[in-house]
Amino acid sequence: MFTNEEDPFLEGKADFILAFTDESKEDAFASTPSLIMEAVNNLLAFSAKESLNLSYLKDLDAKNIVRKGMDFGHGYELRGNYLILAQSDLTQGVEREDIDGFEALESFSNKILLFYAGFLLEATRRFHVVLSGGVEMAVCLLIADKLRESVLMRIKHDNATLTTSRFSEFDKCGKIIEILAQLSYVPNAIYTDFSFANAEIETLQRYNEELIESAVNAGGALAYAAKRGLANQALLEAIELVIYES
Repeated sequence: MFTNEEDPFLEGKADFILAFTDESKEDAFASTPSLIMEAVNNLLAFSAKESLNLSYLKDLDAKNIVRKGMDFGHGYELRGNYLILAQSDLTQGVEREDIDGFEALESFSNKILLFYAGFLLEATRRFHVVLSGGVEMAVCLLIADKLRESVLMRIKHDNATLTTSRFSEFDKCGKIIEILAQLSYVPNAIYTDFSFANAEIETLQRYNEELIESAVNAGGALAYAAKRGLANQALLEAIELVIYES
């Protein structure tokens, strides 16, 4: 994303986690990341896939949420070679620049970001994590980086990759780059060139005409499919089949 050059993706099979809350549960499994995950899994099975309900976080403060994420990252049992982390919930207003401690983080409406930041601190010490998303996942990296003094731990950044879709081309030199530039290291950030241009379903066609956040969140599954040799048209047909059968 910083160089606009070809970047090799990870080898082997991936675990896949999709997080949601009770408020998003009804739509979580009909979302674009979920549909693409299902299509990819049908053709190139993930080593494991899990839907993670994080609704219980709503009554916790920021410090305890980060700790919960760290605990999950410490105890997660990886089945494949690496993990793809995606989310159904999206965060608005995440452009703030004063992410310096737990107090500042209290005001974030989407606590999934805090949980993921804690997860990254521990999980990247053990295996590679692919963050599937746009601005929100860039913020996760920034939160984890800013918390290094509070938790006396740094993210192992060479074990983290941000993946987004071509739809974030609309702002890839904007918000995402701006957030990532605040990190204390140069991150590995890539985007895929998957296209819905030849889709027969109108809803999918719209993803080539406007920036839709849920499409951006599918970057991890798209990169996984591309690395394993799945052609654009083959994946597109598999996604449409999932929609027709649902």
